[in-house]
Amino acid sequence: MRRHAVIAAMLLAGCAGDGTPPAGDAPSMDTGTIVGGVGDPRNRAKLHTELAAAYYQRGNMGVALEELRISVAADPGYAPAHGMLGVVYQELRENKLAESSFERALTLAPNDPDINHNFGWYLCQNRREEDSIKYFLQAIRNPLYPTPWRSYSAAGQCSIRLNDLKQAEGFFERALKLDPNDPPSVLHMGQIRYRQGSMDAARRFVSHYNKLVSPTAESLWLALRIERKLGQRVAELSFANQLRRRFPGSPEYQALQRGQFD
Repeated sequence: MRRHAVIAAMLLAGCAGDGTPPAGDAPSMDTGTIVGGVGDPRNRAKLHTELAAAYYQRGNMGVALEELRISVAADPGYAPAHGMLGVVYQELRENKLAESSFERALTLAPNDPDINHNFGWYLCQNRREEDSIKYFLQAIRNPLYPTPWRSYSAAGQCSIRLNDLKQAEGFFERALKLDPNDPPSVLHMGQIRYRQGSMDAARRFVSHYNKLVSPTAESLWLALRIERKLGQRVAELSFANQLRRRFPGSPEYQALQRGQFD
């Protein structure tokens, strides 16, 4: 799950989905200051956390951290600020700080779905896949969680890391019932069908994925291997050419050059 997927769960109420700062008191992206009324401590904490999310999306971790320090100083009990600190520290590979921030956030708001989701992903990324699943499920249990398919999909990806394809398949199927066009779930279902030997189903999933988003090295590699299994030499060569042209430095293209298809 790349940065945009993680931050999508962290953008708070009043902060636009494209990473633009919230409406109302206008933030200055040059200084990080708020122009207009300051408001009470909770409001200040919320605004600075939203600013931090915007800076995070732009890859400016230093300013994001500074905004979050201002937020926590304004209101130490504002759970989303601590949760966002966890996300930023994770990006910076400061794992001890990330984990302590997530844990502080969950102490303050144990049922917050965004914090649970992101802590679950942190655990999954740090080889604690079994522990991660319960946090994804905790996120999904919240009836106000607007994107539960993200947590089902993340749980599926972590289940694959545990080599539990049956559990992964169940999570991805639940995700796709809620959002049939969730790209990660579509691609991973294609990979599962490939491993199960269901090539026609695998082809449908990867074709759907490549129409939803720009093809990736991973999706082109899967499509190539499917066509190879089906004996479709022309289609196989077409995907091989796309992989070479678009992702010549990828592990997938290197595997193709070595002839390591499975």
